[in-house]
Amino acid sequence: MQRFKAALSAGNGVHLRRFVRHCRGVCSLPDAALTPADNLDHQVLVEGKAWSRTAVLNRPAVLNAFTTAMGVRLQKLYKSWEDDPDIGFIVMKGSGKAFCAGGDIVSLYHMINKGKIDDCKDFFRACYTFIYLLGTCLKPHVAILNGITMGGGAGVSIPGTFRIATDKTVFATPETLIGFHTDAGASFYLSHLPGHLGEFLALTGDRLNGSEMVASGLATHYLHSSRLPLIEEELGKIVTDDPSVVEASLDKHGEVIYPDETSVLQRIELLDKCFSHDTVEEIIDAVECEAGRTKDAWCISTLKRLKEVSPLSLKVSLRSIREGRFQTLDQCLVREYRMSLQGITKQISNDFCEGVRARVVEKDFAPKWDPPSVEHVSKDMVDQYFSPLSEFEPDLELPTDLREAFTQS
Repeated sequence: MQRFKAALSAGNGVHLRRFVRHCRGVCSLPDAALTPADNLDHQVLVEGKAWSRTAVLNRPAVLNAFTTAMGVRLQKLYKSWEDDPDIGFIVMKGSGKAFCAGGDIVSLYHMINKGKIDDCKDFFRACYTFIYLLGTCLKPHVAILNGITMGGGAGVSIPGTFRIATDKTVFATPETLIGFHTDAGASFYLSHLPGHLGEFLALTGDRLNGSEMVASGLATHYLHSSRLPLIEEELGKIVTDDPSVVEASLDKHGEVIYPDETSVLQRIELLDKCFSHDTVEEIIDAVECEAGRTKDAWCISTLKRLKEVSPLSLKVSLRSIREGRFQTLDQCLVREYRMSLQGITKQISNDFCEGVRARVVEKDFAPKWDPPSVEHVSKDMVDQYFSPLSEFEPDLELPTDLREAFTQS
């Protein structure tokens, strides 16, 4: 915590770039018709350089929302590149104004309502398996997070070696707003952020900008978006598979920047005081108490958000983050896969479909959560959310025998 606080002080010279070395999700997406770019391989383009390859997420009309086809193609590409001795490192970026706004929740919504649950399972398997491949990739990886980076967009980038944030970066894990849980590896990387920042981000879905991503460790470098062509050109010329050489190039162009006075990171002690409690009810009470006592705008807005998101999502997300703190990446992904299947099959609640309907499809922004309040969310409901759908439902199978999982350093 002392190291984190030091990074917030502009005069101390400390630049916290790598607090987290390795570290789907959801967002509001337009319900757009499929475009020609949705034709399988065109969803992920490839740029070849001298000693590297760049994967370009290419669904700009829907903010590069992640699909099953993207997950499958990325797996094939990354396995091929990792085995190719003439490729030293890998870069990932997004097309248009977003890096990746998360999983294609509109498509998931329609698949669920058509009873195509197996197709939904294919999506989560493809997404989570790629995240594991990225997190255990033996070659240096650079993700250029220019623009919206939310939910699964963070999931398919943060486990890599380097993450470049810019002045246009907007990070969030907004799953509780649409009745889901913080997935795509978020229970791993959020749980290892300074203090209880991870709990705050998971429960509220609040946003961070580029400087805040760097200060918290979610990003390793900061660069103004106008200078991205320069760093991409330089990376294209590097002949190396040494992460320290890639890092040196990023360091040379990277900028030192600090969160401003309005940043949530400037309130980390108050945040920790409220979000360190054991239960959602205690967290809400603590925030409500501070809001009443101080009339602080941040406390008031945080309390409002906690009371408008899915109560069930609050409880399962809090438990997920707390469990993730003591698990490896693969263990988190396997557990999140179970949770995602529970979230889409309506055995416990219809909150996911209701949340997507209210915020993205019909856009009345008036979801009817079931249960309607945290007091009505029972322990049995939360426990079931963490259980397999049935004794015959297979767990997510990850290649852990071939690729060693890591724990947070």
